[in-house]
Amino acid sequence: MQEKGICRRLPRSDHRNRKSFLFVSVKKGCFMKAAERRENLKKILAESNEPVSGSALAGKLCVSRQVIVTDIAILRAEGTAITSTTQGYVLSREQLCKRIFKVHHSREECEEELNLFVDCGAVVKDVFINHRVYGVLRGELNIRSRLDVTQFLESIQSGKSSLLSSTTEGYHYHTLLAPSNEILDMIENRLWEMGFLAKTLPYEPDELKEDIQERDKGKES
Repeated sequence: MQEKGICRRLPRSDHRNRKSFLFVSVKKGCFMKAAERRENLKKILAESNEPVSGSALAGKLCVSRQVIVTDIAILRAEGTAITSTTQGYVLSREQLCKRIFKVHHSREECEEELNLFVDCGAVVKDVFINHRVYGVLRGELNIRSRLDVTQFLESIQSGKSSLLSSTTEGYHYHTLLAPSNEILDMIENRLWEMGFLAKTLPYEPDELKEDIQERDKGKES
Protein backbone atom coordinates (compact mmCIF):
# COMPACT_ATOMS: atom_id res chain seq x y z
CA MET A 1 0.00 0.00 0.00
CA GLN A 2 1.38 3.38 -0.98
CA GLU A 3 2.10 5.85 1.81
CA LYS A 4 0.18 9.12 1.51
CA GLY A 5 2.16 12.32 1.13
CA ILE A 6 5.28 10.72 -0.38
CA CYS A 7 6.00 10.94 -4.09
CA ARG A 8 6.67 7.48 -5.47
CA ARG A 9 6.47 6.03 -8.93
CA LEU A 10 3.40 3.80 -9.26
CA PRO A 11 3.73 0.33 -10.80
CA ARG A 12 2.84 0.31 -14.50
CA SER A 13 0.06 -2.16 -13.85
CA ASP A 14 -1.68 0.21 -11.45
CA HIS A 15 -3.05 2.68 -13.99
CA ARG A 16 -6.50 3.01 -12.45
CA ASN A 17 -5.21 4.44 -9.14
CA ARG A 18 -2.58 6.70 -10.69
CA LYS A 19 -4.60 9.91 -10.78
CA SER A 20 -6.07 9.55 -7.30
CA PHE A 21 -2.69 8.74 -5.76
CA LEU A 22 -0.95 11.68 -7.39
CA PHE A 23 -3.73 13.98 -6.23
CA VAL A 24 -3.38 12.80 -2.62
CA SER A 25 0.43 13.09 -2.78
CA VAL A 26 0.41 16.69 -3.88
CA LYS A 27 -2.39 17.59 -1.53
CA LYS A 28 -0.92 15.99 1.58
CA GLY A 29 2.84 16.06 1.28
CA CYS A 30 4.25 17.87 -1.71
CA PHE A 31 2.47 21.19 -1.97
CA MET A 32 4.30 23.68 0.24
CA LYS A 33 5.61 27.22 0.06
CA ALA A 34 9.29 27.81 -0.73
CA ALA A 35 10.13 29.02 2.79
CA GLU A 36 8.47 25.95 4.32
CA ARG A 37 10.30 23.68 1.89
CA ARG A 38 13.66 25.18 2.83
CA GLU A 39 12.91 24.69 6.53
CA ASN A 40 12.09 21.04 5.80
CA LEU A 41 15.31 20.76 3.80
CA LYS A 42 17.32 21.99 6.79
CA LYS A 43 15.46 19.58 9.04
CA ILE A 44 16.28 16.62 6.79
CA LEU A 45 19.98 17.53 6.80
CA ALA A 46 20.00 18.17 10.55
CA GLU A 47 18.48 14.78 11.30
CA SER A 48 20.80 12.87 8.97
CA ASN A 49 24.06 11.37 10.21
CA GLU A 50 25.45 11.13 6.69
CA PRO A 51 25.44 13.29 3.52
CA VAL A 52 22.12 13.54 1.69
CA SER A 53 22.28 13.65 -2.10
CA GLY A 54 20.48 16.25 -4.18
CA SER A 55 18.39 13.50 -5.78
CA ALA A 56 17.29 12.21 -2.38
CA LEU A 57 16.33 15.70 -1.22
CA ALA A 58 14.44 16.31 -4.47
CA GLY A 59 12.52 13.06 -3.97
CA LYS A 60 11.61 13.79 -0.36
CA LEU A 61 10.50 17.35 -1.11
CA CYS A 62 8.84 16.55 -4.45
CA VAL A 63 10.81 19.07 -6.51
CA SER A 64 13.53 18.96 -9.13
CA ARG A 65 17.25 18.82 -8.33
CA GLN A 66 17.60 22.34 -9.75
CA VAL A 67 15.13 23.63 -7.16
CA ILE A 68 17.23 21.96 -4.46
CA VAL A 69 20.39 23.64 -5.79
CA THR A 70 18.61 27.00 -5.67
CA ASP A 71 17.29 26.37 -2.15
CA ILE A 72 20.78 25.41 -0.94
CA ALA A 73 22.19 28.64 -2.40
CA ILE A 74 19.51 30.71 -0.66
CA LEU A 75 20.06 28.98 2.68
CA ARG A 76 23.81 29.54 2.41
CA ALA A 77 23.24 33.21 1.65
CA GLU A 78 21.10 33.43 4.79
CA GLY A 79 23.97 32.05 6.86
CA THR A 80 23.15 28.35 7.04
CA ALA A 81 26.42 26.40 6.86
CA ILE A 82 25.80 23.67 4.26
CA THR A 83 28.78 21.80 2.82
CA SER A 84 28.78 19.99 -0.52
CA THR A 85 30.56 16.62 -0.64
CA THR A 86 30.86 13.92 -3.29
CA GLN A 87 28.16 11.96 -1.42
CA GLY A 88 25.76 14.87 -0.94
CA TYR A 89 24.98 17.81 1.34
CA VAL A 90 25.94 18.10 5.01
CA LEU A 91 24.62 20.62 7.52
CA SER A 92 27.42 21.97 9.67
CA ARG A 93 26.65 22.16 13.36
CA GLU A 94 28.71 25.35 13.51
CA GLN A 95 26.76 28.46 12.50
CA LEU A 96 28.46 31.31 10.65
CA CYS A 97 29.17 34.66 12.28
CA LYS A 98 27.79 37.80 10.62
CA ARG A 99 29.06 41.36 10.50
CA ILE A 100 28.23 44.47 8.49
CA PHE A 101 31.03 46.72 7.26
CA LYS A 102 30.70 50.27 6.00
CA VAL A 103 33.34 50.86 3.35
CA HIS A 104 34.46 53.52 0.90
CA HIS A 105 36.75 53.12 -2.09
CA SER A 106 37.00 53.77 -5.81
CA ARG A 107 35.50 51.63 -8.56
CA GLU A 108 39.00 50.43 -9.47
CA GLU A 109 39.57 49.15 -5.92
CA CYS A 110 36.43 46.97 -5.88
CA GLU A 111 38.31 43.82 -6.90
CA GLU A 112 40.94 44.34 -4.19
CA GLU A 113 38.21 44.71 -1.56
CA LEU A 114 36.23 41.62 -2.61
CA ASN A 115 39.36 39.49 -2.93
CA LEU A 116 40.31 40.45 0.62
CA PHE A 117 36.98 39.12 1.89
CA VAL A 118 37.08 35.76 0.13
CA ASP A 119 40.81 35.23 0.71
CA CYS A 120 40.14 35.48 4.44
CA GLY A 121 37.43 32.82 4.16
CA ALA A 122 34.35 35.04 4.33
CA VAL A 123 31.22 35.01 2.18
CA VAL A 124 30.05 38.36 0.80
CA LYS A 125 26.31 37.98 1.36
CA ASP A 126 25.23 41.32 -0.11
CA VAL A 127 25.99 44.93 -0.86
CA PHE A 128 23.69 47.82 0.04
CA ILE A 129 23.68 51.59 0.12
CA ASN A 130 21.79 54.22 2.09
CA HIS A 131 20.41 56.52 -0.60
CA ARG A 132 19.29 59.99 0.50
CA VAL A 133 16.08 59.75 -1.52
CA TYR A 134 15.32 56.03 -1.97
CA GLY A 135 16.59 54.76 1.37
CA VAL A 136 18.30 51.37 1.61
CA LEU A 137 18.94 49.70 -1.77
CA ARG A 138 20.36 46.17 -1.68
CA GLY A 139 21.83 43.60 -4.03
CA GLU A 140 22.37 39.93 -3.10
CA LEU A 141 25.88 38.74 -4.02
CA ASN A 142 26.73 35.45 -2.26
CA ILE A 143 30.37 35.75 -3.39
CA ARG A 144 32.56 32.93 -2.01
CA SER A 145 35.68 32.75 -4.16
CA ARG A 146 37.95 34.70 -6.50
CA LEU A 147 36.11 33.06 -9.39
CA ASP A 148 32.87 34.57 -8.08
CA VAL A 149 34.62 37.95 -7.80
CA THR A 150 35.83 37.73 -11.41
CA GLN A 151 32.39 36.77 -12.72
CA PHE A 152 30.72 39.59 -10.76
CA LEU A 153 33.16 42.22 -12.04
CA GLU A 154 32.85 40.93 -15.62
CA SER A 155 29.07 41.41 -15.43
CA ILE A 156 29.66 45.00 -14.27
CA GLN A 157 32.30 45.74 -16.93
CA SER A 158 30.12 44.29 -19.69
CA GLY A 159 27.62 47.04 -19.06
CA LYS A 160 24.86 44.74 -17.79
CA SER A 161 24.78 46.69 -14.54
CA SER A 162 26.69 49.22 -12.44
CA LEU A 163 27.99 49.33 -8.89
CA LEU A 164 25.44 50.50 -6.33
CA SER A 165 28.15 52.62 -4.72
CA SER A 166 28.40 54.71 -7.89
CA THR A 167 25.29 56.58 -6.70
CA THR A 168 26.70 57.31 -3.23
CA GLU A 169 30.22 58.51 -4.13
CA GLY A 170 31.76 55.13 -3.30
CA TYR A 171 30.16 54.65 0.13
CA HIS A 172 28.44 51.29 0.65
CA TYR A 173 27.93 48.39 3.06
CA HIS A 174 28.66 44.67 2.93
CA THR A 175 27.18 41.88 5.04
CA LEU A 176 29.87 39.24 5.56
CA LEU A 177 29.54 35.68 6.88
CA ALA A 178 32.55 33.86 8.32
CA PRO A 179 33.30 30.76 10.43
CA SER A 180 34.48 32.89 13.37
CA ASN A 181 34.54 36.42 14.76
CA GLU A 182 38.33 36.25 14.68
CA ILE A 183 38.20 36.14 10.88
CA LEU A 184 35.84 39.12 10.82
CA ASP A 185 38.18 41.00 13.19
CA MET A 186 41.08 40.28 10.84
CA ILE A 187 39.08 41.58 7.88
CA GLU A 188 38.18 44.74 9.80
CA ASN A 189 41.84 45.39 10.59
CA ARG A 190 42.86 44.86 6.97
CA LEU A 191 40.11 47.21 5.76
CA TRP A 192 41.42 49.84 8.16
CA GLU A 193 45.00 49.37 6.94
CA MET A 194 43.90 49.66 3.31
CA GLY A 195 41.92 52.81 4.03
CA PHE A 196 38.63 51.20 2.98
CA LEU A 197 36.84 51.25 6.35
CA ALA A 198 34.47 54.23 6.52
CA LYS A 199 33.49 56.19 9.61
CA THR A 200 29.98 55.51 10.90
CA LEU A 201 27.57 58.42 11.32
CA PRO A 202 24.43 58.95 13.48
CA TYR A 203 22.06 58.41 10.52
CA GLU A 204 23.28 54.96 9.48
CA PRO A 205 20.79 52.20 8.44
CA ASP A 206 19.09 50.47 11.39
CA GLU A 207 20.64 47.10 10.59
CA LEU A 208 24.15 48.53 10.90
CA LYS A 209 23.26 50.16 14.23
CA GLU A 210 21.84 46.86 15.50
CA ASP A 211 24.95 45.02 14.29
CA ILE A 212 27.21 47.43 16.18
CA GLN A 213 25.07 47.12 19.32
CA GLU A 214 25.31 43.31 19.20
CA ARG A 215 29.08 43.53 18.88
CA ASP A 216 29.30 45.94 21.82
CA LYS A 217 27.22 43.56 23.96
CA GLY A 218 29.54 40.72 23.03
CA LYS A 219 32.57 42.74 24.12
CA GLU A 220 30.95 43.60 27.46
CA SER A 221 30.12 39.96 28.22
